[in-house]
Amino acid sequence: MSETILLKTKDGFDISVYVARPAGKPRGGVVVLQEIFGVNSHIRSVADLYASHGYLAIAPALFDRAEKGFEVGYTGEDAQKGMALVGQIKREKSLLDIAAAIDYAKQAGKVGLVGFCWGGTLAYASACQLSGLSAVVGYYGGGIVALKDETPQVPTILHFGELDKHIPMEGVNLVKAAQPKVPVYVYHADHGFNCDQRGSYDKPSAELARTRTLEFFASHLGQ
Repeated sequence: MSETILLKTKDGFDISVYVARPAGKPRGGVVVLQEIFGVNSHIRSVADLYASHGYLAIAPALFDRAEKGFEVGYTGEDAQKGMALVGQIKREKSLLDIAAAIDYAKQAGKVGLVGFCWGGTLAYASACQLSGLSAVVGYYGGGIVALKDETPQVPTILHFGELDKHIPMEGVNLVKAAQPKVPVYVYHADHGFNCDQRGSYDKPSAELARTRTLEFFASHLGQ
């Protein structure tokens, strides 16, 4: 079962969040952080996937502070539109929105967080700066390189593609060197390899990363 609700952040902003509920009692909560394309059909499907594995899944609409209801696909000027919105939102405001989602997800027990692209960077920032999390997973977050000297406060794993022109392997290796206790998995894939709506989708890499992520959450959020 899924629905979209409003949550109030600590600074009084009302943010919409997509909520996917499991069939039975939740085994924990998972916050899903969007790419630059909004909480679109792909991100909703990711939340649905985690709900199918027994988690209460929450996907906050992190673009609401700039444009309510924004969602696009993966063609034409979609990426440019998304990047323009990213530039309008301060990270500290996004972290307030994520904190509200974490607080809501706590009703299900321990909370994990997974983010993709821009959301992957925010996932790493959340692991370093926010409370209430038990495990964090970041997929191809380009901004993680700039945050490499910040240390996650909870167990964290990262997924990158070695063919990703947006995040050269030199940057990934810098992250590895700066955070030797953070497992960094590298796949023979491009940026966005998890998204089956993108030309860069790589099924073997996506499935392996998903398996690792689910096992990681199971070990830290409860069986």
